[in-house]
Amino acid sequence: MTEARFLPASHPLRRELNDEVHARPPEALSPPCRISHFALIPPEGAPREQTLAAVQDLAARVGAAGPPAGASHHSADFGPFRLKWERHTEFSRFMIIAPGATDDPFGAPALGLLPEDWVSALPGQVIAAQHVALMPDPGGPIDIAALSMRHFAGNHLLGADVSAGRAVALTDFRIREDGFSRMLVLDRGTGERQAGRIVQRLLEIDTYRVTALLAFPLARELSPVLGAQERELAAITDALVDCGENDEPVLLDRLTRLAAQIESGEARSRYRFSAASAYYEIVRQRIEDLREERIEGLQTFHEFIERRMAPAMNTCLAMGQRQVMLSQRVARATQLLSTRVGVTRERQNQSLLASMDRRAKLQLRLQQTVEGLSVAAITYYLVGLIAYAAKSAAEGGLPLRAEIATGLAVPLVAAAVWFGTRRVRRRMEREDT
Repeated sequence: MTEARFLPASHPLRRELNDEVHARPPEALSPPCRISHFALIPPEGAPREQTLAAVQDLAARVGAAGPPAGASHHSADFGPFRLKWERHTEFSRFMIIAPGATDDPFGAPALGLLPEDWVSALPGQVIAAQHVALMPDPGGPIDIAALSMRHFAGNHLLGADVSAGRAVALTDFRIREDGFSRMLVLDRGTGERQAGRIVQRLLEIDTYRVTALLAFPLARELSPVLGAQERELAAITDALVDCGENDEPVLLDRLTRLAAQIESGEARSRYRFSAASAYYEIVRQRIEDLREERIEGLQTFHEFIERRMAPAMNTCLAMGQRQVMLSQRVARATQLLSTRVGVTRERQNQSLLASMDRRAKLQLRLQQTVEGLSVAAITYYLVGLIAYAAKSAAEGGLPLRAEIATGLAVPLVAAAVWFGTRRVRRRMEREDT
């Protein structure tokens, strides 16, 4: 009986999460060998499965094991070469490994072992491409100038002893006519896995270096746009100082449009700047993992990357912060103007209420005047009826003088009408409350 039978049910993602740390391990490499590596950014809106289908097609051509449906990475022996494919969030990477070397390891790159039509049909655009030669160190002092002339067209090299001196890594980070840059790794007795980790770190440094810099053109493009928006905000805030009530709606409309423009720009650039920061952190971490030791007369990877990339990354960071600060300033200005508009409306409402109060008082006075006239009119009408009744009674023989009866009825009727109308008005007032 196994121990697992005594455990509760596993989380549905347990195995997937556990195996994630073992996914995409470095390839085991033994010198001498040639490696060709390139990264493709897929066309916008293209299905992510396109590169997977391409790898499956290549495997079918040569009868090698292909990746299963839904895979995001695959490594297999394709006969003359070994292929490693990885799909990342923004790009896909292909690594072709060919054992052995020639007199010129860069003259017959591993890429040449792939079908030309298959390579040219791959979807997307190349964002990074490198040829790597992993060679055994012949021993003795390294002639940097001779290596530069032989493999790097005499360009200025950078590099270092890496992995506690177990290997030497050299490159010029320049793209040659074939579209690839070159890296030379001289092995001084590393194991296969260690050599694979060194090569993978070097490839990731170059790949993520370029992808991080995708944000730099965007930062330069945004600079004049943000400058114009900052000037517009300054003009609006200056106008707020002395603006009148009629100007406030116009300024509020300008602020609203400006806020919409800033939010739109920030939404378009936020991901790019965040990705650049993440990629730059990966580059710095991979350089740290190399454990560089200086070679006299050469810049290390750390020195080169920090000197060349740090200003661009700082520009991107500053541009992102500039967007956020501008958005906050617009929000504060909008809040201030909204407060002013609210105060203006409150003042207008108070004026309106005062006007309505005056009208109510006038209406009350008019009502009281009309009420008095109504009492007089009703009294006159009722007294007239009483006069007709008194005259009729006198004509019928009653001992009554119509004029006296009519005169005596006037104050009594007037008082009764006045009290009656007043009572009705009070009842209506109670019902309203």
